[in-house]
Amino acid sequence: MKLIVGLGNPGEKYKNTRHNAGFMAVDFILNDGDGFMTAKPSHEFKSEMFTWTNGEEKVIFLKPQTYMNDSGQALKVICNFYKISLAGDLLIVHDDSDLPLGTIRATDSSSSAGHNGVQSIIDNLGTQDFHRLRIGVESRASRNDMPTEAFVLQNFFDEELKKLQEEIFPKVKEQVQIFIDINGN
Repeated sequence: MKLIVGLGNPGEKYKNTRHNAGFMAVDFILNDGDGFMTAKPSHEFKSEMFTWTNGEEKVIFLKPQTYMNDSGQALKVICNFYKISLAGDLLIVHDDSDLPLGTIRATDSSSSAGHNGVQSIIDNLGTQDFHRLRIGVESRASRNDMPTEAFVLQNFFDEELKKLQEEIFPKVKEQVQIFIDINGN
C-alpha cells in the first residue's frame, strides 16, 4: 500500500494559497480527467481520503483536514492503522518557499528546513525517513517584501495558477506515478 499525502490548510479561505500547493497537486491528479485515478472520497483519520486500486496495488491519497502545522497528527493515526512503511511507501507533497515557483524537487530522508507541516510529520512519526516532493512557490522579488509566514498564505496570482495547472502539476503527477510504480514492484 502506498500513501500519497498532499499538505495544505482546510477551508475555502486557503484554497488557492501557496501553502496549499500539496492539496492542489492531489486535486489535479484525482481530477484531471485522464482516467489515471477514479478514487472514491471518504473522511476518516481527520483527513479527506481517496483510495485507488490498480490490480493488487492500493494507493491512498490523503489531504489532512488538520491545519498545516498539525499535519503529523492525522498522518500518525493513518500510518499506524495501515502499518505504512514510512521509508518505502509514504510520499509527502508540499509547498516549498525555498524553491522558485515551478521547481519540483524530490528528496528522501531530509529535515523540514523550517516547513512547519513537515516538522509536525517528523515529530509525530518520529522520523524524517520518508519521501517528499517539494513544489516551489517562491515568486517574490525579495524575501524582504513580505515575511515567509505571510507570503505562503497569499493566493497564487492567476498567471501562477495557470502555470501550475498546465505545466507544474502534470510533472508532479508524473513523479507520483513513478513513485507508485518503482515502489510498487
